[in-house]
Amino acid sequence: MAKKVKDAIDKGAKRAKDATDKAAAATKKATDRAAEAAKGAADRVEGARENLKKSGEKLKASGEKIAKQSSAVSMKMLEHAEENTRQAFAAMRAAAGAKNPAEVAKIQGEYLREQGARSLAHAREVGDLIMRFGRDAVGEAKK
Repeated sequence: MAKKVKDAIDKGAKRAKDATDKAAAATKKATDRAAEAAKGAADRVEGARENLKKSGEKLKASGEKIAKQSSAVSMKMLEHAEENTRQAFAAMRAAAGAKNPAEVAKIQGEYLREQGARSLAHAREVGDLIMRFGRDAVGEAKK
């Protein structure tokens, strides 16, 4: 009878060990799947972070470029204003030195023709700058 009790205890212990091993394997499998899923999620978050960082850097570079281009247009307009002012004073000096009203009218007429041509050239130049900046901005956006 002691042998039967011992066999029954051994059999129960084996069943308990098998059940524990089976539960441990299932738990390990579930834990491994959860760890793999967490790693995948972390990798996706890192990828998204990198994309955001790159986008931020591109946006910053674009902003700096736009500021530079805006400054270039402003400087060009100042150069045009300076040139127009010099030409106006040159015409006033010439008119002040004129011998008669007909010569003054001739100087004024020449100044107005030249000023019109200069204004057209200046408008084209600034327009070309703005168009180039626009093409650059569209090109950057496509990248």
